[in-house]
Amino acid sequence: MEFRKYVRRPGLRGALSSLFSREYETVRAVDGVSFEVPAGAKTAYIGANGAGKSTTIKLLTGIMTPTGGRCLVNGVEPYRDRRTAAQAMGVVFGQRTQLWWDLSVTDSFRILQRIYDIPDAVYQRNLGIYRELLDIDELGGTPVRMLSLGQRMRAEVAASLLHDPKVVFWDEPTIGLDLMVKDAVRALINRANTELGTTVVLTSHDLGDITSICDQVLVVDKGRVIHQGTIAGLVATASQRSVLFSHSGPETLDETVREVDAMLPKATASVTDDHRVRIDYPADQLTSREVLASLLERFELTDCYAPEPELKTVIQEIYTGGRA
Repeated sequence: MEFRKYVRRPGLRGALSSLFSREYETVRAVDGVSFEVPAGAKTAYIGANGAGKSTTIKLLTGIMTPTGGRCLVNGVEPYRDRRTAAQAMGVVFGQRTQLWWDLSVTDSFRILQRIYDIPDAVYQRNLGIYRELLDIDELGGTPVRMLSLGQRMRAEVAASLLHDPKVVFWDEPTIGLDLMVKDAVRALINRANTELGTTVVLTSHDLGDITSICDQVLVVDKGRVIHQGTIAGLVATASQRSVLFSHSGPETLDETVREVDAMLPKATASVTDDHRVRIDYPADQLTSREVLASLLERFELTDCYAPEPELKTVIQEIYTGGRA
């Protein structure tokens, strides 16, 4: 997907010259992205700001038309047949509403029932779920424009699932929500996935959303997919690993740290708050087996374990450009 971007010339002279002749550069927001999401999967689509996530979602929902290639959702090219595609989709964009600004949430839902031709039994069943999990009745007859961000997002999430879509695209769906409502939103989409087989594609900077909802992950960087697989598989790509241990020797913690630094120069040792020694080492230069062998040779270990890297750490590496 390519855009033409206006290039501003610096200074007053540049600004004046731009009035008569403008320069443009071509920017590739999505560059050769290719992936498949199986029906019923719950996939996180993540990357730093500007990586191409929202552009991809807009292509998949038919809002934008690609300048090259094609995409299919439920066997339909969404930008060619928006009406058919929309019938099987639910969409949430954190900063944009699908509700009617001057109407109440209740009235907006009634309009959506007509648009999607939702049977009354399905409509009432879903309203009951929203009352249970999202306290949707609390919004009453207040016009959408007068709702707080958190209140509006509760309504947006409910609206995206009102017609039992086959696939939902959620872009920052929990923005503005408190912790309890976030948990309710996560429970709601997991329930839809379990009971109806709803496919979920989620973009979010909230790790709680990713770990609570998704089992698959796509990582995009500079318009390209750089990882696709399970969340556990993504965690396994961490560039740094750790080992924590305690021992029964006479050395103080500070002396132990110095000894570890001397025998494992590629690693870094430190003391944890619970009085263990932590060794951080580059995964491409050392293995946990090598680290453990060195420790067993030198110390009488009383406790030793290698925790899995945190998803937060792995994603931070990607966001800061630390991952090839």
